[in-house]
Amino acid sequence: MFPQRLKFARKQKNLTQEELAKKIKTTKGTISNYENGYSAPSNEVLSALADVLETTTDYLLGRIDNPNINAKYGPNDIFYDPELGLWFKDIKEASSEKREELKRFWEFMMQNEKNRKNN
Repeated sequence: MFPQRLKFARKQKNLTQEELAKKIKTTKGTISNYENGYSAPSNEVLSALADVLETTTDYLLGRIDNPNINAKYGPNDIFYDPELGLWFKDIKEASSEKREELKRFWEFMMQNEKNRKNN
């Protein structure tokens, strides 16, 4: 999985093997060996690759499927739910007044839930 992920992430950044190699101070041949599965990087090199490619070591190693470095949730969490995605899209496109109204309503609902649990 690592070889394919590395190659994909490199291509997403429009980097050649040589350009990536220079950024992590190694050779094009080493990058080629990683991408062809002939060798694996050390933990230090893996971390450097993730930094340069703006992804995570977990993505490169196949532990998660989202290459986004800012992702805080895995592929099974709410932000990948299509229905909730539509809600988030609507909220994003709403006016600031509507967002504030929704925020107040949500806080009201959460406080009611908290009060119910405490009684």
